[in-house]
Amino acid sequence: MATVSSPHCAGRITAVLGPTNTGKTHLAVERLLGHASGVIGLPLRLLAREIYDRVVAVKGTGAVALVTGEEKIVPPNATHFVCTVEAMPTGRSFDFLAIDEVQLCADPERGHVFTNRLLHARGAKETMFMGADTIRPLIARLVPDAEYISRPRLSSLTYAGPKKLSRLPRRSAVVAFSATDVYTIAELIRRQRGGAAVVMGALSPRTRNAQVAMYQAGEVDFLVATDAIGMGLNMSVDHVAFASTRKFDGIGPRDLRPEEIGQIAGRAGRHMNDGTFGTTADAAELDADLVERVEEHRFQRLHRINWRNSNLDMTDLDALMRSLDAAPPDDCLMRVREPVDQMALKALARDDDIRAMTKGRAAVARLWQVCQIPDFRKVMPDVHARLLGRIYRHLMGDSGVLDNAWLERQISLLDRTDGDIDTLANRIAHIRTWTFVSHRGDWLDNAPAWQERTRVIEDKLSDALHASLTQRFVDRRTATLVRRLRDRQNLTANVGEDGDVMVEDHFIGHLHGLRFAIDENARGTEGKALRAAAKHALGREINSRAERLLSGDAATLKLTHDGRIFWGESPVAKLHTGDTPLRPRLSVIADELLDSQLRVRVDTRLREWLVQHVSTVLAPLERLVDAKLGGAGRGLAYRLTESLGTADRAALNDQIALVSKEDRQSIWRLGIRMGTESIYVPALLKPQAAGLTHLLWRVYHDKLTLPPSPAPGLVSVETDRDLPPDYYAAAGFRPFGPRAIRVDMAERLAFELRKLARQGPFRLPENLMSLVGSPRDEFTQILKAFGYRIDSSGEEPVFVRQQKRKGKKPVDRDKKNNPGRQNAKSRQSKKAKKPAPAINEDSPFAVLKELTSK
Repeated sequence: MATVSSPHCAGRITAVLGPTNTGKTHLAVERLLGHASGVIGLPLRLLAREIYDRVVAVKGTGAVALVTGEEKIVPPNATHFVCTVEAMPTGRSFDFLAIDEVQLCADPERGHVFTNRLLHARGAKETMFMGADTIRPLIARLVPDAEYISRPRLSSLTYAGPKKLSRLPRRSAVVAFSATDVYTIAELIRRQRGGAAVVMGALSPRTRNAQVAMYQAGEVDFLVATDAIGMGLNMSVDHVAFASTRKFDGIGPRDLRPEEIGQIAGRAGRHMNDGTFGTTADAAELDADLVERVEEHRFQRLHRINWRNSNLDMTDLDALMRSLDAAPPDDCLMRVREPVDQMALKALARDDDIRAMTKGRAAVARLWQVCQIPDFRKVMPDVHARLLGRIYRHLMGDSGVLDNAWLERQISLLDRTDGDIDTLANRIAHIRTWTFVSHRGDWLDNAPAWQERTRVIEDKLSDALHASLTQRFVDRRTATLVRRLRDRQNLTANVGEDGDVMVEDHFIGHLHGLRFAIDENARGTEGKALRAAAKHALGREINSRAERLLSGDAATLKLTHDGRIFWGESPVAKLHTGDTPLRPRLSVIADELLDSQLRVRVDTRLREWLVQHVSTVLAPLERLVDAKLGGAGRGLAYRLTESLGTADRAALNDQIALVSKEDRQSIWRLGIRMGTESIYVPALLKPQAAGLTHLLWRVYHDKLTLPPSPAPGLVSVETDRDLPPDYYAAAGFRPFGPRAIRVDMAERLAFELRKLARQGPFRLPENLMSLVGSPRDEFTQILKAFGYRIDSSGEEPVFVRQQKRKGKKPVDRDKKNNPGRQNAKSRQSKKAKKPAPAINEDSPFAVLKELTSK
């Protein structure tokens, strides 16, 4: 039987070539299972694990080995090996040998390994190379005995043009070429479409498996990945969208080659299902010629592939480096760009200590083995080389193995699952290095124990990373609801006592009365999905609530200071400006899910309640509107109603003068009081009525943003110059200088001041300051507003009432705002032939008598 490393073994050599989705790998697995022994080399550890599981299902665990750089499962009697290309065993005979994705011979980083297998790896009975048709001329040149099988694609691949992320079809894979872009796009898809799985080369195989499984199971409909998905991963992808068509290849950014675009786009449409490809995000539309080549799978043939000498000279360190730099034996082979292992070797060769201990073939071979530890961390070459140097020094020590204490310190630092996505991914990269090292059995005292230790840590970190990726990029709530809605499944909704709405055990929002408020964290398509779920599940509940409102007690309704009607603890209507202050309009606060007929009934019910509520609380005003009065009396009633029960006396003096004695008596019996300062309704100064009149004023004047009425119990408040005087009058207050005083207390204060003034000049009355809760400096301004001035001619300032001066109009404290008051007094003065008789100012008719006794 032939060995893997011999190119001269007998046996059939077949090249199975064609585009993606042609069943090449499937054919190779079938041929592997048909031989007594065999090995297959695959481009990815993840794909190797997938194929291993398939072969184990047929051959059993005892007959199948899995060998990758970081994982080895090798039963004693294994006959079938599934490996990554780099980890394929040499020096062992197999009846069948296969290399997948053989066109990777042209890859600048790994190509030389694939080329080595193409040139030297053979099976005793059958050898199979699978890959793209672009490598056919080189196989014909380098392996002249090969036979060819062309495999047509099982489904068509069509260009769909550019699409926004929000418009991508379900089962789409979005391809980006940096971790930052992958994360950004996944976050956008989470917000807009419910979530996405993430696949990158930097993830551990376990994390990638978990993410792919989540996508395959339909938990999410989108996948965001790097070009790692182009290498044989079999997933149910219908559309591939390129978020970029440029990548960094280790030297600098460059455009993707047509064959690379074809390889990645070919992941769309598996088996007999057709696929599409296009661009998204910031990627420009693809060139028409490029599109045609991808759709027809016509790509430029490879003329050169990467090569590195595999016949290495281990005589000494310099001989090894010279053999690595050997020139290719054929002009179709080009020396590979210096790989990481070769850069590490040159860096270590410059270390005098390393060079000194590398004497003899065994030491040189050991150093080269150490240099082949992959740089999973993707750090600077010198940093990677320093770690390799420490490992080599341990191996070249007296024990010949790694120091257990040192190794424990390196690994224990990684045994923690806290941190963000980047931190976890960085720890996984570190632990993968030690996982690789642990599978070099001759480097450790107890290799199986270290293998188990690193495997457990890598699994823990991988699970934590998967959880973090899922938490950040997948909204399971939205994904679940969208899937069930799509499948037209019935949704079960529950509304908690606090109004929280749960659909299929997912919180989707809150039901406030008759309105559904979607979860405030929902945005874009997520919000649409939640609203769709609510529409299916909440329509009946909202209608049921409306029926309960219609049949419920009126006591469950209340009007709040912000102009809303509440049913229990939830708003169900909002007030708006109406034809009069006492008759505001309202609009029902209800979701569109409420039945239209029920909405009309609810609107009618709330309007009726509002009219009844206003009529009850403001009964004196309602009686005034309906009172049978003469023309002047009706005019006065109208003015008082429009001002919601409180008006400036001076502004209505002309109107009052025309009111008949009978109407004045009727007005008195209706509860209206005419003071020297204001006309008001004492019953409306009570907290409930005052709050309602103030609210109706703010609604009528569309000023609901202004503060509510003064707190109950206050007899005065500090005035705000930015607020109109009517603002205070609507609550039963009148501005007097720096303070607005409740009108009944203003009348009492005016009465007390008149008593003091009749006795002559008076000092600042300390007892009256407490009446309105005003300090000394403010009270001085209040006195001025009431028509008193300071007389400083004596030893101590005193207050006197302002007097009329000959030839001048009387001084009026409100003349700017109420000129009608001054004019009315002037006319009355001209008509008066003698002074008015003294009256009892304690009588509520004092003012009336003063006006009518002339």
